[in-house]
Amino acid sequence: MTLADGAYSIWAPGAGTYVLIASVAHRDPQVATLAVGSRPLDFNVRLAGSSRLAGTVRDQEGKPVPGAVLALTDARGEVVATSTTDADGAYAFSGVAPGAYTLAVSAGSHRPAAVPTEVTATGRTRCDVELRPGTRIRGTVRVRDGLPLTDARVTLLDAAGNVVGTTITGDDGAYAFADLTGGQYTVIATGYPPVADTVTVNGADEEGRDLWLAHEE
Repeated sequence: MTLADGAYSIWAPGAGTYVLIASVAHRDPQVATLAVGSRPLDFNVRLAGSSRLAGTVRDQEGKPVPGAVLALTDARGEVVATSTTDADGAYAFSGVAPGAYTLAVSAGSHRPAAVPTEVTATGRTRCDVELRPGTRIRGTVRVRDGLPLTDARVTLLDAAGNVVGTTITGDDGAYAFADLTGGQYTVIATGYPPVADTVTVNGADEEGRDLWLAHEE
């Protein structure tokens, strides 16, 4: 039997080859072949959990979300396993120790989600996740003659005035903010005297929100 700190000590009758078997409830047993000589042998054993966590990631319409990235974190916030969903939106974690976890899921064009789950001691725990769509606002910053403006700073504020994101336009003057929830936003472009535009998002992408900058006449 191991001690409270997991330490163990076994006396071998003599030099030779032995089979060490370590087992405990709710974890997969481990078997190791050891060659014992005239000196003490240090050998650490790691026992993985025998439980399994599985489920499906779907969107709000019930369609599977393939390629979603999943991270399983324990109560201390440490990542214990990662995975991605298959073509059917399914995922599975094997060898999970019983306990409380948080399953974080992210996928393109969707809002990330973090779902608490409790993995049982035996068998399989199921945790299905629904991802909400992430709305996008994008457009082009232009000067008065219609040419795109490079290196313009574009800031997105939510209805409370909090900064949601900031970006710099490229050679095409384009900007974009993705994975947004519904609500009212304010887009501010600077580089010349700043301009602002209010946008209300209702679940659909906002395209062509062009901003026009120019020096004051």
